[in-house]
Amino acid sequence: MKMRILFAMLIGICAGPAIAGDLAVSVNIGEPGFFGRIEIGNFPQPQLVYAQPVVIQRAPEFVSAPPIYLHVRPGHEKHWSKHCAEYNACGRPVYFVRDDWYNNEYVPRYRHERDHDRGEGRDAGHGHGEGHDKDHDHDEGHRHDDRHDHDEGRGHDERHEQ
Repeated sequence: MKMRILFAMLIGICAGPAIAGDLAVSVNIGEPGFFGRIEIGNFPQPQLVYAQPVVIQRAPEFVSAPPIYLHVRPGHEKHWSKHCAEYNACGRPVYFVRDDWYNNEYVPRYRHERDHDRGEGRDAGHGHGEGHDKDHDHDEGHRHDDRHDHDEGRGHDERHEQ
């Protein structure tokens, strides 16, 4: 019986690192730590590692293809032939964007545009602004005439200010 318990504990100890190795962290485009293809679109001209695009044995399907922009892990651009498959970019022209440009220019602007497109900007979807209150307690601290007594308690009504 002791041997079975000892064996089970040994299996548990050995399996722990294997199970932990299966955990993955997802990092998406526009986040620090993302490495892969980025779309430049209307972004400012990127700062590049090399002025000319790099190509490892141009593939026929990419002969007339424009270069793509990649944010790669430090050092991958120096040994591109070893790493191009990780980015699905072997055989095509590639510009490597500088890490500082990606983190300081691309990420903040990408997030701002993404949030704006989703309507997550300041006060979006919260009923703030002119004509949106509809008396849903968004007026804390403002004086209101809940009794409908028109002789007093008009709050900020400019027509009746003295």
